[in-house]
Amino acid sequence: MGKKISKGYYTLEFKQSSAKLAAESDQPIAQTAKDLGIKETTLYGWVAKYTPKSKPGIKAHYDAEQELKQLRKENARLKQERDILKKAMAYLAAETA
Repeated sequence: MGKKISKGYYTLEFKQSSAKLAAESDQPIAQTAKDLGIKETTLYGWVAKYTPKSKPGIKAHYDAEQELKQLRKENARLKQERDILKKAMAYLAAETA
């Protein structure tokens, strides 16, 4: 597990060494994060912050993951709105018939 100090914060040394390990490792960053006992998004952020030029595409990958998460959330909201409208149409159709 990572070196934590009070209130769940990680030391700067731990952040930097974790980012360096993730950037230089042949394994996926997700696996490195799991091995270190930290969240994948946390490690992606550290890699982008502390080793910005070490591995091309990391920031793009992180941005793509964030966009995918946002799009999935929007898709769920739109599906919910669609279902509400379907129910309203069915109710109105039954009422006029």
